[in-house]
Amino acid sequence: MNVSPFDKNIGLNYLYSLLLNFGLVRGVWMIYLASRGFSLMQLGILEATFHIVSFFMEVPTGSVADLWGRKASRISGRLVSMASLALMFWAQSFSLQLVGFAISALGYNLESGAGDALVYDSLLTVGKQDTYMRVLGRQEIITQGASVMAFLLGGWLAVHSYAFAFGISMAVSLAAALISFGFTEPPREHKKEIMQDRTLVKSVVQSMRSQMVDSVRSMVEKPRIGFLLLFSELLFAFMVCLFFYLQNFWTQQGYSEGQIGVVFAFHSIISGFTSFRAIHIERRLGQKGVLVAMPLLLLTCLWGVALSPWPMVFYVLTGCIEGILIVTIGDYLNRLIPSAQRATILSFQSMAYSMFMILLFPLVGWIGDRYSLHSAFLVMSVLGTLLCIPYLVFSHSMQDDATQGKS
Repeated sequence: MNVSPFDKNIGLNYLYSLLLNFGLVRGVWMIYLASRGFSLMQLGILEATFHIVSFFMEVPTGSVADLWGRKASRISGRLVSMASLALMFWAQSFSLQLVGFAISALGYNLESGAGDALVYDSLLTVGKQDTYMRVLGRQEIITQGASVMAFLLGGWLAVHSYAFAFGISMAVSLAAALISFGFTEPPREHKKEIMQDRTLVKSVVQSMRSQMVDSVRSMVEKPRIGFLLLFSELLFAFMVCLFFYLQNFWTQQGYSEGQIGVVFAFHSIISGFTSFRAIHIERRLGQKGVLVAMPLLLLTCLWGVALSPWPMVFYVLTGCIEGILIVTIGDYLNRLIPSAQRATILSFQSMAYSMFMILLFPLVGWIGDRYSLHSAFLVMSVLGTLLCIPYLVFSHSMQDDATQGKS
């Protein structure tokens, strides 16, 4: 029985996802840079720089993936990511670190919309798009499994040598780039040919502008797309802020990088389990239940981290939110998005995440420097509570409309 190259894309993507998420420095980079003398505020500015660049580059890089291919975008993203890791490790000055984080954002952008688009369009080509949630659940299991290994090994290596952690991470990025050459580019809806009498730059600008206009038009015609984008990325922004600043918070409390890596590993295990069960959880709760339950669970965890004597337990529980959202929201959105604009609109999703992180991450760092990280976590809890109220009101008006997207 012959297997189509687009079916092979799915299997190869599982291996790619393993390498993509085997980043040994993800759980310790803030500790590393703090040990180099950078303040919490500077770390907040570095992360904000990442998201400012990401904010402006998400849609153009999504257009690149739609116009020139998801495969090319993924290869470029891994090579750029490798360069950013080298800068983060060797750069001595704050200004060079800013350059490194800007390059890292570009690598993230080149992957963010292209990966999901390649997988969904591969399934669409062979008529298996209804299996996307199941495929994404398996992919998330692999993702979280890789994260578990990366957190444990990265934490252990960081105790002994940051050089090994960064070196292995760079080698893994290179391996992922090489594997990307094995993907087969899925067909996309017909695109207008670029006029031959125009310069290359003008042609590219015109094509990207047209792509973005078409993508925005799709979201205007289907407002539930924009709602789901903002909903998921706001929750992720809060969870990622916790992830990064807890590294320094627990270090201040006397925990080692290895011990912190164990906590992050348990978080990934929980996330992997719920992602695997996401299709069953979604069937039980429904889209309405997911949209209401996830922010309420996040609020519980935020207050638990800020006020309870078990902040590690409540942080691990945020893995439930991550596992469910990645699978369900991905399925909801891809059912609504036209193929020709898939990577571009999914890049709007990352753009929304960057916007939230630009506002939230430096604020938490400033409060942590001026007062304490404990105070910063309290502010996050209050802010999350205030944002949850209008969100729940708005989500109630969108639920019937959103549910139609599943049909």
